[in-house]
Amino acid sequence: MTNLNQQQWQEQLAKSKNAQIIDVRTLEELEEGGKIPNAIHMDIYLPQAFMEKLSAFDTSKDQFIYCRSGSRSFQACNVFEDQGFTNVYNLEGGFNAWTGDVEKI
Repeated sequence: MTNLNQQQWQEQLAKSKNAQIIDVRTLEELEEGGKIPNAIHMDIYLPQAFMEKLSAFDTSKDQFIYCRSGSRSFQACNVFEDQGFTNVYNLEGGFNAWTGDVEKI
């Protein structure tokens, strides 16, 4: 896992040819503030559903993961790595620090 600030995260995302953006916040948080465009929602607080979605992902893709502040996404990155993912990026500061585009829910 690599912790990246917003600028680094966006630069790495732009370079990636097979990126997946993962939002691990709750549905309420999504509805409240929106999400980063093209993000796949996987609430880490719903472990069974989280693991079911995770098991369907391609381990060769670059995983760009965020939450509200960076703590839950850090945990999610560890889970991804435990499941065999090698290119996992955590957004430091999470959605609270995000100043890029936002897609409303």
